[in-house]
Amino acid sequence: MVREDPTVADQPALWTDYACELGEGARWVDGRLIHVDILGGFLFTVDGSRPHTGEPEVLVDAGLPLGAVAPVADRPGTWIAAVGHGIALLTESGTEWLAEFGTPEAMRVNDAVADPGGRFWAGTLSYDNTPGAGALYRVDPDGTVVTALSDLTIPNGPAFSADGTLMYLSNSAHGSVDVYPVDPATGYLGAPDPFARLESGLTPDGLTVDDEGCVWVAVWDGSQVRRYRPDGSLDRTLSLPTSRPTSCCFGGPAMNRLFVTTAAYDLRDDAAGKVYAFDLDVTGRAADTFRPREVR
Repeated sequence: MVREDPTVADQPALWTDYACELGEGARWVDGRLIHVDILGGFLFTVDGSRPHTGEPEVLVDAGLPLGAVAPVADRPGTWIAAVGHGIALLTESGTEWLAEFGTPEAMRVNDAVADPGGRFWAGTLSYDNTPGAGALYRVDPDGTVVTALSDLTIPNGPAFSADGTLMYLSNSAHGSVDVYPVDPATGYLGAPDPFARLESGLTPDGLTVDDEGCVWVAVWDGSQVRRYRPDGSLDRTLSLPTSRPTSCCFGGPAMNRLFVTTAAYDLRDDAAGKVYAFDLDVTGRAADTFRPREVR
């Protein structure tokens, strides 16, 4: 459904009353909402059917910056994670590293997600946002870690079309979102096309794709989540009561609830760092899983 007015006055529900310094990585997994506090290194879960009060349930305390996770297929309680300055499997028994990049003093992981083909993608950035110091890595089902894109500054997302043939990536330092063709059999990326460019001062952050193929973009320093049609035109804008939305995902009993994480980092704002939810007239998909064949 496409609305004629691109700006809609939908009001969000406050979904959590705890605050994260840098909430991110919202995903719908096994009928519940999960998300991270990147700088705290926590993976949280809360009920997705009703607003949450009190402290969240901690699924993982990584003790390192935790960018985002994806569930590992057929391994309950195991997550593949962008953590510290690398990628690892997180289990009840500990951490199994698949790859480490750079040095922990200089850089950290950022957003990450599994794709419909069962691969895992994770971005990195330098702490001082050095231009071109970041990258996007792909973990294949056999555990091989590949540099998919280099010369990035602050990659966010990515998010994938349902058939796995398109990848959307926020080029946050440049205020734009690009779209890449993907070979769903191999994960190889083709040349990007510009998808959306935001106004000066606004930063695209986390992304999700709905069941109509439209892309939802959390807008850092914009107090907004925007929906873009597949042709890159703006369809609608949802307003948040705090300035730094960071990620979004669909979930809830009918899969039409858009959850939005936010950041309290550098803000003196009682509304910051909390999770919000919008009930919408469109639906989305649960998080894809990492499907390993043989992880070394």
